[in-house]
Amino acid sequence: MPQTITEKILAAHAGKGQVTPGEFIEARVDVALGNDITAPLAIDAFRKSGAKQVWDNKRLMLVPDHYAPNKDILSAQQCKVLRDFAREQGIEHYFEVGRMGVEHALLPEQGLVLPGDLVIGADSHTCTYGAIGAFSTGVGSTDLAAVMISGKLWFKVPQSLKFVCKGKLGKHFTGKDIILYTIGQIGVDGANYCAMEFTGEAISALGVEERLSLCNMAIEAGGKNGIIEPDAKTEEYVNSRAKRPYKIYRSDAEAQYAKTYAFDFTGMEPQVACPNLPSNVKPVSQLKDTRIDQVVIGSCTNGRITDLRQAAEIIKGHKVHPKVRLIVIPATPAVYKQAMAEGLLDIFMDAEAAVSTPTCGPCLGGYMGILAEGERALATTNRNFTGRMGHVKSEVYLCNPAVAAASAVTGYITGPE
Repeated sequence: MPQTITEKILAAHAGKGQVTPGEFIEARVDVALGNDITAPLAIDAFRKSGAKQVWDNKRLMLVPDHYAPNKDILSAQQCKVLRDFAREQGIEHYFEVGRMGVEHALLPEQGLVLPGDLVIGADSHTCTYGAIGAFSTGVGSTDLAAVMISGKLWFKVPQSLKFVCKGKLGKHFTGKDIILYTIGQIGVDGANYCAMEFTGEAISALGVEERLSLCNMAIEAGGKNGIIEPDAKTEEYVNSRAKRPYKIYRSDAEAQYAKTYAFDFTGMEPQVACPNLPSNVKPVSQLKDTRIDQVVIGSCTNGRITDLRQAAEIIKGHKVHPKVRLIVIPATPAVYKQAMAEGLLDIFMDAEAAVSTPTCGPCLGGYMGILAEGERALATTNRNFTGRMGHVKSEVYLCNPAVAAASAVTGYITGPE
């Protein structure tokens, strides 16, 4: 029976020749991930189970990135739980502050997640890694504990939705805009528990980092995972980083999809998600009178070097509007160092932006940019629910890095042109 890429990866990891949507399977996990919010709960469940040793100290990744560097005593305690457990278990891939990056940018960059992998993470945006042809999905902390013990987890095989993305993309129309537009068309539950498979000339035109941004937000449409078949760009990206062998899977031509969508992005302008849902999407030109108080460029969605280059190109030679705060957060130490070498940090700081060490910080309303009552932020992050970045009476708009940079200069939501 013809299979999709998602079905093939799940079948291979379940030791089966094929699987069907709706089927329950137990599958071997290649990589498991926890952070400073979710992993302490998993560690507690691990200990309560009576387990003594994790299934593989090279396949469990622990990244304290949400409240690190520690913002207060409680976050310091959370991070200490990770640190102590990592030392006790000899976890090879524990990333301390200074080596730590935003988890979903860090793992692909380090070659720790690879095509054909089955990856779970106790964080909803684990779906990011589908951009390089892995099946990756977020799970709860107790599910992470189960994997820590056994290296396996149960799954219900998702139906697959196919998104055929056509057209020639404009200069400032990015992978972020493709996923924002898609969510706007199908809604925040339009892909509920489905695999979102992206294909077409518009996807082929994207670099791997923009594909990572795209798949990162599959969860915002309710997707179980987002995934893109590997191509030459994927292999070039992966081969320079891979720490182990990998296997590429591709969908069969006759594979069955629950539904197929076709979107043509030719001539489309950048998209902005308005409060309070990622599906409340409008073209940037329709928001030209929307004043803002803060702009954040960073996160696991848009904190990579290509994102910072896009923003710096727009903001170079300008100053941040006097009524706006611009916070720039490179997603990993390597991105920070590369941005420094290319002079991007100078551009941001000359524009009077604040540049931070890698952290998830403001994205989840943690720190490094909390909003007060009545304030409005424009961010390259992935979620804009009520109270997401601070006060419940604040507002968050989502956009790509070029729109964020242009808006930081003008003081209102502005297209980069």
